[in-house]
Amino acid sequence: MALSVVAIKAAKGRSKQYKLADSGGLHLLVMPNGQRYWRMNYRYLGKHKTIAIGVWPDVALADARAKRDEARRVLADGIDPAEKAKLDKIAASVAAANTFQSVAEEWIAKIEQEGRAAVTLKKIRWLLSFTYPALGKRPIADISPHELLAVLRKVEMRGRHESAKRIRATCSQVFRYAIATARADRDVANDLKGALIVPKVTHRPAITTPMEAGALLRAIDGFDGHPITLSALKLLPHVFVRPGVDM
Repeated sequence: MALSVVAIKAAKGRSKQYKLADSGGLHLLVMPNGQRYWRMNYRYLGKHKTIAIGVWPDVALADARAKRDEARRVLADGIDPAEKAKLDKIAASVAAANTFQSVAEEWIAKIEQEGRAAVTLKKIRWLLSFTYPALGKRPIADISPHELLAVLRKVEMRGRHESAKRIRATCSQVFRYAIATARADRDVANDLKGALIVPKVTHRPAITTPMEAGALLRAIDGFDGHPITLSALKLLPHVFVRPGVDM
């Protein structure tokens, strides 16, 4: 006799665990503490086996039956449902470890161990943070150029054209690392070369007269910002590139 929701709700824990049978090998295992677990019995290669289907009420009766039917279809194809469930779980675990964000963070950890400067790592993390909401949980091998382009377009729409270019270049390094570690076959960021807006370069006039140079030095001396910035500004005149002068 098939199970009913009423019978499931009325099932109480006893001194020993017991089963409430449904059909097709499906049954509800009732534990002494009242917990109820869906199980399915079947035979594979002449051996009696049992597969876990879920926990009631998280898995309702109709859902348990649907999972039983799927397991029987797998069995009809000559595949052990329990082994398939294990392989599916492993595949899901591998996929979770191969998301864009997980690979990106692994790459960052690598270049950090290689001695990349803290300020550079901070900049890289900031650039990649633009991609995580849309791409972070996506398997890196499944990301298409159009998905990445959509992310970059949002950055461009804010007028941050240079940032969009840097994000694309940083993503390209992540994809190349994924290829090297067998998590991806293609650098989709590389496919986007030429797709982004190239900002117009504004050339700044050079200081070429003693009067202009003096005004700049006086402005540096009068700078009242951060002491480190002031020190850097005072250092600059000693290392300025001097166009037209042979060194």
